[in-house]
Amino acid sequence: MNKKWMMVFMAVLLALVIAACGSNSATPAPAQTPAASTDATKAPEAAKESEEVTIKHKLGEAKLKKNPQTVVAFDYGVLDSLDKLGIEVTGVAQSNLPPYLEKFKDAKYKNIGSLKEPDFEKINAMKPDVIFISGRQQDAYEELNKIAPTIFMGVDTSKYMDSFTTNMKSLGTIFGKEAQVEEEMGKINDSIKALTDKTTTNGKNALIVMTSEGKLSAFGPGSRFGILHDVFGFTPVDSNLEVSTHGQSISSEFVVEKDPDYLFVVDGGIVSKNKDAAVSAKQTIENDLIKNTKAFKNGNIIYLDANYWYLSGGGLVSTSSMANEVLADLK
Repeated sequence: MNKKWMMVFMAVLLALVIAACGSNSATPAPAQTPAASTDATKAPEAAKESEEVTIKHKLGEAKLKKNPQTVVAFDYGVLDSLDKLGIEVTGVAQSNLPPYLEKFKDAKYKNIGSLKEPDFEKINAMKPDVIFISGRQQDAYEELNKIAPTIFMGVDTSKYMDSFTTNMKSLGTIFGKEAQVEEEMGKINDSIKALTDKTTTNGKNALIVMTSEGKLSAFGPGSRFGILHDVFGFTPVDSNLEVSTHGQSISSEFVVEKDPDYLFVVDGGIVSKNKDAAVSAKQTIENDLIKNTKAFKNGNIIYLDANYWYLSGGGLVSTSSMANEVLADLK
């Protein structure tokens, strides 16, 4: 009898052990919970990637996905800004790249044509997510906009800083770089303030001219180079200069008559890639007539870097360089 009860006891004990083992083997099931949480975190990220932004600009309105991957940039100011913000660009106009943007001549960047003549076939084949243009490509806007959302980012020179700031904030919105844009704009505004603190107290006036093949053009407030007066604070030697893309045609006699305290010179020959362009600009300016001006006598004829002033402008790098260049030359 005892033996019988012993066998029953052993059978019950064995059943309990088996049940316990079965229970333990089932406990890993909750380990799948992290996978579920990973999927949950992926959902907002996917939504963020597919988020659409709407950018209003001079020529219309562009709707595009945030953080576009295939980017085409014709405007060199936009290009230097994208580079400063660490944003990859796929296609650029390589024919007239200024030296500070020479990295974009590399074969890994697609050449999308010249500043005036976009290569529509090549651009279409790239299937870009966004195209940035300015004044030189304005006539091609409609055709480019059929290929991809095209955004005009030429600076409105009649309200330079407002227009420039709006453009940079748009880039920040498109690429999720709002904080970085704000930081860079803060640095530029600090440089401009340091400059205007000097220009508004020294009482000096200025004239800015462009040279091209021995000819002179003058630019006043609201013009292509009007930032010198409208933003940097120089009193214009003549407030009635014609506002046009190529400036008002003038003579050396005009410069002598106005007799500016400062004469700023932009070499328009830079586009021709003429190695003697800088010398030719100096020869055009420093003739026997202009040597009689206060600007020449006081050493205040300043040759500006046309790569920033003429080829690009309106970029985080170019605008900063323009302000710092003038500040460094100001006596």
